[in-house]
Amino acid sequence: MHVPDGFINAPTSAVTGVLAAGAVAVSLRGARRELDERTAPLAGLVAAFIFAVQMLNFPVAGGTSGHLLGGALAAILVGPYTGVLCVSVVLLMQGILFADGGLTALGVNITDMAIVTTVVAYALFKTLVKVLPRSRRSITTASFAAALVSVPASALVFTLIYAIGGTTDVSIGKVATAMIGVHVLIGLGEAAITALTVGAVVAVRPDLVHGARGLEQRLKLRVNGELVDAPDTAGAGPAVPVAARASRRTFWITGLVTSLVLAGFVSFYASADPDGLEKVAADQGFDRGAEEHAAADSPLADYGVRDIEDARLSGGLAGVIGVGVTVVAGTGVFWTVRRRRTADRTGAVSAAANTDV
Repeated sequence: MHVPDGFINAPTSAVTGVLAAGAVAVSLRGARRELDERTAPLAGLVAAFIFAVQMLNFPVAGGTSGHLLGGALAAILVGPYTGVLCVSVVLLMQGILFADGGLTALGVNITDMAIVTTVVAYALFKTLVKVLPRSRRSITTASFAAALVSVPASALVFTLIYAIGGTTDVSIGKVATAMIGVHVLIGLGEAAITALTVGAVVAVRPDLVHGARGLEQRLKLRVNGELVDAPDTAGAGPAVPVAARASRRTFWITGLVTSLVLAGFVSFYASADPDGLEKVAADQGFDRGAEEHAAADSPLADYGVRDIEDARLSGGLAGVIGVGVTVVAGTGVFWTVRRRRTADRTGAVSAAANTDV
């Protein structure tokens, strides 16, 4: 659902740009509370994974394809504030390097694909988790439902934005019906991908899933016929933290390799049909407002490497480059936010100590 330049007029694009910038600023502050030494590297990996999976368009109906938006997945794995930043990093990389999603429409895309999907999905996810039994299956079920709803919600918001600032005179009612209808189908694919990914991570490392925090129950031991809490082994010695770090490293490497394989190899078999927005725009006639992308001459435009004739090699190499750039950019952002959190805590402790003196 990457909105190109020219679909939305300049004033509306500017307003959504301001809204997106404000949301990103709020998310940067909120992410300080979500990120720690475990989740900062994971957040960069989540951004790279979303980039990779967005290359895998899947067929839905009537010559239309869909792809992951990623807001629900990011919010559940690393938290809603960090989730907004993850998807925003992906959209920025796609717009600048791959000419996917207009640069003047970046505010529209962040508002629609990062903010709306994350907020809607996480709110529904948290509501469902509260009423469902505390189990891994409930986390997966809530992830499926939250992702499913987030996609047509994003389609509805795009329709509202187009009603305000669309550059072509079309029937908004028909646009809304077509957009929501096709994106309900796309939402099923989004839900399946999100639930499978969250379920897989929860199965091996539930401690790394933001939405599953508090799911683990304290181990019980039977002593003299009574169940008591097992002793905390966190301070048992250096072997526990070393093992935990090794496990996180293995998890991170596995996730990165998976992302590289998806973007570099599996993406070649993705559907070539237009995605939901492209199809609706063509059917309803507002695609004629689209303008040439400012980065259309990029060496990586349209997810191919210029001057490489072999389509498989060109697309695969572009995907690998995209994953690499996204994981580096995302990890850099999240480690910076993490260090800022540490600096804030250090400053607060120092101020408290000076006050006591």
